[in-house]
Amino acid sequence: MSEKPFDEPRLVLNRIYTKGGDKGETSLASGQRVRKDALRIECYGTIDELNSFVGLACVSAKELIPAHPALDQLAGMLERVQHELFNLGSLLATLPADLHPKQPRITEAEVKQLERDLDALNSGLPSLRSFVLPGGSRLSAELHVCRTICRRAERVLVSLSHAEEADGMAIQYLNRLSDAFFVWSRWANRQLGAEEVLWQPNRAASAR
Repeated sequence: MSEKPFDEPRLVLNRIYTKGGDKGETSLASGQRVRKDALRIECYGTIDELNSFVGLACVSAKELIPAHPALDQLAGMLERVQHELFNLGSLLATLPADLHPKQPRITEAEVKQLERDLDALNSGLPSLRSFVLPGGSRLSAELHVCRTICRRAERVLVSLSHAEEADGMAIQYLNRLSDAFFVWSRWANRQLGAEEVLWQPNRAASAR
């Protein structure tokens, strides 16, 4: 077996609260103390938020597998994405100058895999004739939540890249991931036999 590209975690968590953040500061993985509202903290905090909702969608998908076995494929993709997002959080929690060669990060391999997953599930979907609204099924709506949080994470990361050094591959990954969530939301509805909710401008109150 080839050598693994990243180091395995080496930490022991015995205490959950340390009181170190009581004055509005926190520590980066590389040891520096920064304000909790710093752009870098906002960035990996948003990644953490996204990961939580990906976990929710993954649980929803797994609960539906007995009746819809094809969703096992989606659940596997979502589980992998959770680990990749944690790798991305590790990258963002460390100043670029302090990164070591085997620290978890996002590489071209993650981006290419997302593209393969996206293309595979999109190939069987019908062409769109309007914009899609979140809905149709709970799982699809949860994946739309993931999509919008991912877009926010991407925006924050772009802002960070203008303020200080940031990883360009990570921006590509989030951009591709938000597209994947959109395709996965449509694919989930198709597997569940749920009708897509398409935007109809004239359903607004002013058109009645």
